[in-house]
Amino acid sequence: MFHTRIAFESGAARVWTDFALSPLLFLRAAHGHGLLPDHQQVISLSMTPTAGYFHLHLISDSTGETLITVARAAAAQYAKISPVEHVHPLVRSQKQLDRVIVEVEETPGIVLYTLLQENLAAKLEEKCRELRLPCLSILGPVLHLFQSYLGAESTHKVGAQHTLNAEYFRRIDALNYTMMHDDGQQADDFEEADVLLIGVSRTSKTPTSIYLANRGVKTANIPLVPGVPLLPGIEQLKHPLVVGLFATPERIVQIRQNRLLGLKAHRDDDKYIDQKSVADEVSASRRLCAKHNWPLIDVTRRSIEETAAAVLALLVERRRHMAS
Repeated sequence: MFHTRIAFESGAARVWTDFALSPLLFLRAAHGHGLLPDHQQVISLSMTPTAGYFHLHLISDSTGETLITVARAAAAQYAKISPVEHVHPLVRSQKQLDRVIVEVEETPGIVLYTLLQENLAAKLEEKCRELRLPCLSILGPVLHLFQSYLGAESTHKVGAQHTLNAEYFRRIDALNYTMMHDDGQQADDFEEADVLLIGVSRTSKTPTSIYLANRGVKTANIPLVPGVPLLPGIEQLKHPLVVGLFATPERIVQIRQNRLLGLKAHRDDDKYIDQKSVADEVSASRRLCAKHNWPLIDVTRRSIEETAAAVLALLVERRRHMAS
């Protein structure tokens, strides 16, 4: 372990504290690759007692999606302090970086970056040291780990994950299919779907379908409506994995009420938001799935990403079982 000193400032006071950091934070490959410098950095964090936010600069030579995902995952662990995101995508020249540095100077805070050009990464790190701001390469330690294990250099290709290859077009095809088969549309070719989501209204079928499509999974979805029989032929489908989504009646009623209020169509006597009627809907959907041995996922406390991850896990398991 390495030790560094971090200064916390409040007004005129400065308190220095020793922190133990992983050695990875100070590793630099022989040819750089935008990792942190091999000397220890003194990082000054300016803290004010009343601040409920901090500035977070995300600097990328590509779309910035990797940075945004990592930064938000970390920031979510600090519920009482909100980040003010400054996203700087497609930074690929010195002139572009200079403009970013001006904004960093005006709104100092944490700086995270993914810059594969060594001269740009070095310039950014140097400036952050001058401003006494924390600065970290998100991909640097990972690239160094890969290089150490594989014994090979990286390609240094900016935005390599966004190449227009077969995988990219597979995701576009999945997205097109999903959009055309939302809410029970074009049911005649549901057999082409990888996944078919079913559930009562307001169980996140459409957003989950779109998220899965972005992962290359052709996804259709159909609503279960009280008094309306299931679309013919659904029980005979062979290729798609049929998954039922459900939530607690209380949660569904809450979502439906909010939707009706947004549409200015709220009615207290509407069965759509009657808790007993909704409970019957949920029970009927669960019985239907149990009858056909379709897996069920409770989405009450799940995010769209978590629901999609659960569906993907079921799909992987099904394909593994079919292969064996």
